[in-house]
Amino acid sequence: MAQHFLLSAAARSLSPAKVMRMSDTGVENVFLRLRWPESDGKPVCPHCGCAICYACRRSNGHPRWRCKACHHDFSVTSGTLFAWHKLPLRTYLLAIAGFCNEVKGKSMLALGRELDVQYKTAFVLAHKLREAMASSVKALRIGGEGRTAEIDGAWFGGHVRPQNLAADRLDRRLAANHSGKRRVVVTMRERGGRTLAQVFPAEADAVAAIRQRIAKGTTVHADESPAWNKLHASFAMQRINHQEGYSIDGACTNGAESYFSRLRRGELGHHHHIAGPYLVRYAQEAAWREDLRRISNGAQVHGVAGLAMRCPPSVDFCGYWQRAHAA
Repeated sequence: MAQHFLLSAAARSLSPAKVMRMSDTGVENVFLRLRWPESDGKPVCPHCGCAICYACRRSNGHPRWRCKACHHDFSVTSGTLFAWHKLPLRTYLLAIAGFCNEVKGKSMLALGRELDVQYKTAFVLAHKLREAMASSVKALRIGGEGRTAEIDGAWFGGHVRPQNLAADRLDRRLAANHSGKRRVVVTMRERGGRTLAQVFPAEADAVAAIRQRIAKGTTVHADESPAWNKLHASFAMQRINHQEGYSIDGACTNGAESYFSRLRRGELGHHHHIAGPYLVRYAQEAAWREDLRRISNGAQVHGVAGLAMRCPPSVDFCGYWQRAHAA
């Protein structure tokens, strides 16, 4: 029997121990090369694009440069997802390594303990990393002529706790007894390609997004849900009734089911509550983990760090806790 990839030495190309053994200059060089790969890590002014900059390191030790053309001061994280950072760069690299090393997701309590930071710091940092992961598939379309994609939906959140006495319990199958927080995660997964995940109030609301994100000419496999009936006019559809089997006459949605298995295990084992406005970030994280499960953890860390260096400051989580305090 072939060895699973995660058990092989090729899957372990970076560890927190290696990050801790790196010098401060080595950690800075990692972020420099990821921020400015076209100049091999040489600083370029993010304001005017001038390549003539000189160092003006601050007393706290954080690297900083000043542009000769526009005289603006900037750091390696200026204008990125980690802008206005207060923790050392080594801590951010350790956070990315610890976050990527988990297969089904990372607990924020565990991340906070490992980095010796508050829970809210770990919470915001992890959501910024999820935002970086999601940026890799922004505006991406999957499929095409001769290709196959699978679609499926699963419900998350909105759990209604049953009453202690059986006589007092409500029928939770009825819509009137729902909490209103339940949402469906719809996944679009190309066989041998990427996975796209979006959140909707109901499966029928995802039809327009599916037409936009899956290219014409794609053969789409779906289950028996009536929400997908409208897609027959746009794609060559193959349907399967899961009450009869997992795969019938070539129709199969096991790839989409595999994605939901990872997301569900992350919900039960690490996150516990992923409903509300954060559900889409957890869904995008699970899609990223599912797509890149066969590459080394070192490549995953450098990939996420590079995406974070290319992303602008977070719209949702920049000043997240300060804004809540002011309100």
